Amino acid sequence: MNQEELERYSRHIRLPELGLQGQELLKRARVAVVGAGGLGCPALQYLAAAGVGTIGIIDGDTVSLSNLQRQILFSPLHVGQSKAGTAASVLSQQNPHIQMIPHPVFLNPENALTILGNYDIVVDGSDNFATRYLVNDACVLLGLPLVFGSIFKFEGQVSVFNYQGGPTYRCLYPEPSDLEACSMVGVLGVLPGIAGCLMANEVIKLITQIGNPLSGTLLQFDTLHFHFSTFSFSLNPENLRINSLQPLPEPCETNPEDILVSDFPAWMSRSEKPFLLDVREEEEYERDHLGGTLIPLAELPDRYPEIPTHLPVIVHCQSGLRSRKAVAFLREKGFTQVYNLAGGLAAVRQSEVLS
Repeated sequence: MNQEELERYSRHIRLPELGLQGQELLKRARVAVVGAGGLGCPALQYLAAAGVGTIGIIDGDTVSLSNLQRQILFSPLHVGQSKAGTAASVLSQQNPHIQMIPHPVFLNPENALTILGNYDIVVDGSDNFATRYLVNDACVLLGLPLVFGSIFKFEGQVSVFNYQGGPTYRCLYPEPSDLEACSMVGVLGVLPGIAGCLMANEVIKLITQIGNPLSGTLLQFDTLHFHFSTFSFSLNPENLRINSLQPLPEPCETNPEDILVSDFPAWMSRSEKPFLLDVREEEEYERDHLGGTLIPLAELPDRYPEIPTHLPVIVHCQSGLRSRKAVAFLREKGFTQVYNLAGGLAAVRQSEVLS
């Protein structure tokens, strides 16, 4: 470590718990960050500032204007550019003493083990369930600790998985959550910053072997009421017996029986117009809607008799997850002409922008 590095990291080195030895451990560490978005940006910035020697950035997406509200590594000049490449460039300027490796791809079963296998610790800042399960399973197969974070509206979660034989992501979440992780849900701009900093903190603890990592512990916090809480969860040994990568399909992917956005106008212009059912919440409906009848998903078991049985029923939500659940429920109740609008309101509005 040269003189400039000693000065740069002097506040770290002065900590008795960390010291020069801890800083050397940081310099030798190799950390992969999956996702350079709301969670990845702050985690990356603090890991780079802390002197983590090699940081891989895995993200196949490009910067959009709506990212700038919370993804702090990017500026309007970066819109349309690769997130991985841009983040690597920005962070290399902030700390020229470390190596930034951009991977401008999305993880999949074919590349996950090859990419993540080059690192010591993995940070999951992804925003969808398929990637979270894929990253978890890859870390189990590779024997790598996984630092996890997630956000929803005003709430965040942080934990550490697969650490020294500890619980995995599947031990905490055996099945995907009911929350719509397919984007388009609002989020407070500072929320991912808080979660990302906490994630970086866990990475530093793991590398330097200080403190107590959040292994087997989920930290939950609510920024609206500023409430923090933790609860413990245990290992299910079955979740360590993974032989291959088999990612779950995205909830927002289309099924053969779904109605595509491109076909939606033709459906709505039929002489016998279908019944359009919106299963979002009232506040979502007030912000924007397609003119359908609002019955929130939670109220559907009590209110489904209000839906006509003699007409085709098209169900939509914001991005397609809640509506798919509603379609399954209505089919159980005997509705034969019920369809899910793939991608929901978000896909409709996106198609209007592109057209």
